[in-house]
Amino acid sequence: MPLISVVTPVYKAEGCLDELYRRLVAALGTITRDFEIVMVEDCGGDHSWDIVKRLAAADSRVKGLQFSRNFGQHYGITAGLDVAEGDWVVVMDCDLQDRPEEIPALYAKALEGYDVVLARRGGRTDGLGKRFTSWCFYRVLSWLADTEYDSATGNFRIISRKVVLACRQMREQLRFFGGLVHWTGFPTAAIEVAHAERHEGRSTYTFAKLWKLAMDTIIAYSDKPLRLAVRFGFAMSLLSFAAGLFILVRAVLYGSPVVGWPSLFVSLYFIGGIIISILGMLGIYLGKTFDEAKKRPLYIVMNSTFTHASRDPAR
Repeated sequence: MPLISVVTPVYKAEGCLDELYRRLVAALGTITRDFEIVMVEDCGGDHSWDIVKRLAAADSRVKGLQFSRNFGQHYGITAGLDVAEGDWVVVMDCDLQDRPEEIPALYAKALEGYDVVLARRGGRTDGLGKRFTSWCFYRVLSWLADTEYDSATGNFRIISRKVVLACRQMREQLRFFGGLVHWTGFPTAAIEVAHAERHEGRSTYTFAKLWKLAMDTIIAYSDKPLRLAVRFGFAMSLLSFAAGLFILVRAVLYGSPVVGWPSLFVSLYFIGGIIISILGMLGIYLGKTFDEAKKRPLYIVMNSTFTHASRDPAR
């Protein structure tokens, strides 16, 4: 059993992997020689898998998995956690914005008695648009989930074996690694780390992907939109009753005729739009429930650089 496992999802990263491996070996070597590196290639369509195979052939401490198709970053993390065997597991991105040199500091903090140590990114090097959308995502998620999420933290963290085993038991289709770890409730700390420039290329997270991740995460971790819809419905009913009462009293006391056909049509269209939106929201939740009921595997491994039997994810 290695002391430390490093799990990194790989997507369109052929220009980063050799440097990532070199720096990981150097950083982990300051802690122990007993470590492993798990790289999960998410079918990016480049030569990343060939590089992973080459690294694994040269160093038995490197494990490689390749998905049958693109499943997504958080599914890659899930696959890595399923095969990681370390007492401690570091999860990080492969683009070297998460600096391998920060791992010893994360490990040292964990030894103070924490099962989860988050890497808080100080002085982020992402563009203004990326930082703004990230901030909005975590603000909305925190509000809807009634839980505080720190927008300065990403996937980069170290977790204990207990946390890994807990995460393995959670097999829901909608995956958000940070939310899963947060839900476990184990003792958590955070340290400030430097945030580096991307080693090569640009982020593959487009605004559309971020929006989809935000919607999936909110649906997976909160039913507050449904509760807000119920409250809004009651509020609209109360306002409508008050408006109707006002019109009735004015007609009785002053004999005012009922006027305002344009406003009536506008009100009907407004209420109709609200009803359709709420029904659509209910449909999304029902659709996600249908996906969960299928019990399909979270991911499919097409190739691997090591022999691994089908295992109970909670082992």
